[in-house]
Amino acid sequence: MNEICHLLIVYNRTCRRKSYLYFVQITGGFSRGDSFGKSSEFRKLKMKRFFAIVLFTTLLCGCDGDTERLGGYAVHGIDLSHYQAKINWDTVAREGIAFAFVKATEGRQHLDKKYCENWLEMKRVGIKRGAYHFFRPAIDAAEQARNFTRTVDMEYGDLPPVVDVEEDDNMSREQVIERLKTWLYLVEMEYSIRPIIYTHYKFYNQYIVGEFDKYPIWIAKYGDAPPRLGSAQWTFWQYGNRGTLKGIEGYVDFNVFRGTQEDLEKICLSGAMLSGIGLPKLDSKLQSFSIRN
Repeated sequence: MNEICHLLIVYNRTCRRKSYLYFVQITGGFSRGDSFGKSSEFRKLKMKRFFAIVLFTTLLCGCDGDTERLGGYAVHGIDLSHYQAKINWDTVAREGIAFAFVKATEGRQHLDKKYCENWLEMKRVGIKRGAYHFFRPAIDAAEQARNFTRTVDMEYGDLPPVVDVEEDDNMSREQVIERLKTWLYLVEMEYSIRPIIYTHYKFYNQYIVGEFDKYPIWIAKYGDAPPRLGSAQWTFWQYGNRGTLKGIEGYVDFNVFRGTQEDLEKICLSGAMLSGIGLPKLDSKLQSFSIRN
């Protein structure tokens, strides 16, 4: 999630130049001294330049546009981390935000510095809260699961835990899948609820599809057209990273939930889940996983 944002920020900063260079490449630029006469070649060139101008203008506007809230969806939410700095959660709660996911951990021992504050504030203002772990395939999956479960104390009504997986860290496909399955299994054992997988289209098609079909999917796909995941259905959709919201300085990611508020309540943790009756706790299960995971 963080890496997607960083790449898009870089892209947005360079988008004007890329569009201009493409425009010049297509048209060869304009010159006052051009004189072709009223030939068919001249007409073709005029049309070519006209469409290049349209493309250039479209790209230019698209780079700088803020993400608008989507219509047609009943349940809206955001996701954030320490990059959003100080947040006025009372104000955010009045902006029609039903849920929010915040970064909790990354890798073996990293803790997001704003997690604790955000986690408590979301509960105080009544926003459905969820926490995510940024997964690093090159790091032992059991240790990453321990980092998350020792940090995130989930309660009745919280959203399921989320694993944010976007990179393969130069690991093989088999290693990525095996280690991700380990993390998901251990975290599910701890909270007695199936975690959500967050990723983008490319990673989904390369690693997730066909391997993790039983897990809820939170897909990053920017634009107005809903994601299409083949036979699977998305549960959450991150449709833009340049949203503006009262109570938050700078941009924030916008998301929607596929369903109603009542449907959202149904996927949250219940008292029965949190009791963990008959389920082994994580620390005991970790003993069965070696460092190779």
